[in-house]
Amino acid sequence: MRKLQQGEKLTEPRSKPMTSICTKCHELIIVDKNKSWRIIYRLDDDAVVVLEVFEKKTKQTPKKIVDVCKIRITHYDN
Repeated sequence: MRKLQQGEKLTEPRSKPMTSICTKCHELIIVDKNKSWRIIYRLDDDAVVVLEVFEKKTKQTPKKIVDVCKIRITHYDN
């Protein structure tokens, strides 16, 4: 997160685009000892907007997570 705040653009395998949410959204991949975590975020010119943090248990990001992130980004933009 610090690198993102300092303006560094992270790429795969550390971060991947989440265009199903919006064009500027990404999924930060964090592999812990026994778990895999994800942080869904959007890069704005003046902020890193964190939309969701969750434990990844399946290959695909759950639809519920994607839907919640879409709602949150809409509220943030308004």
